[in-house]
Amino acid sequence: MSEHEQDAIVEDGSSETAADQAGHEEALHVEAPQETASHLHIDRYEAAWIRISVGVLVVFMIAVTISSFAIGIQLPGVYDRINPNELYEPGSPFAEPGLRELAPGKYEAYFRGQIWSFVPNEIHVPVGSEVTFYVTSQDVQHGFKITETNVNVMVLPGQISTLKHTFDEAGEYQIICHEYCGQLHHTMYATIYVEEDAPVADAQ
Repeated sequence: MSEHEQDAIVEDGSSETAADQAGHEEALHVEAPQETASHLHIDRYEAAWIRISVGVLVVFMIAVTISSFAIGIQLPGVYDRINPNELYEPGSPFAEPGLRELAPGKYEAYFRGQIWSFVPNEIHVPVGSEVTFYVTSQDVQHGFKITETNVNVMVLPGQISTLKHTFDEAGEYQIICHEYCGQLHHTMYATIYVEEDAPVADAQ
């Protein structure tokens, strides 16, 4: 065999080897997306739990929305702050607390908690009235809970807490202190009289 023929065979072998390598690399490039796709596969049980989790979140958001706007459930809020030593200052609504009419069917009620009573100890509200309560304490921590309603708030010195409630049914609603505040804690209460012909409160 001549040298020329041997060189031709070597070149053919090199060409085949290069072609094989190129084909192998091309196969790797083709298979790579398939491997990536297999890694992104979500098992049907995982997909089911994802759907359940999303469903629970949606139901929770709907429940919060309905309770806030339709049912009227609300969290107590801090309206403002006030120095307990200034409760009796002229111009302070807590100097002469009570019920005030803002507009027909809308009222605001200021209550001052103190050992061991609420001031005022009673208010009269017309049936169907919406009352916004502003409550503070002049001494220690108290509670402010109106029975048969969702009004329930902590009363702290220096802090004005607020809640709103609409009284749709006539009757007597007790305001009780549900935070222990000393020896006569059990005597600390007031009464809201919801009446058809309740006297009109002071207009502001």
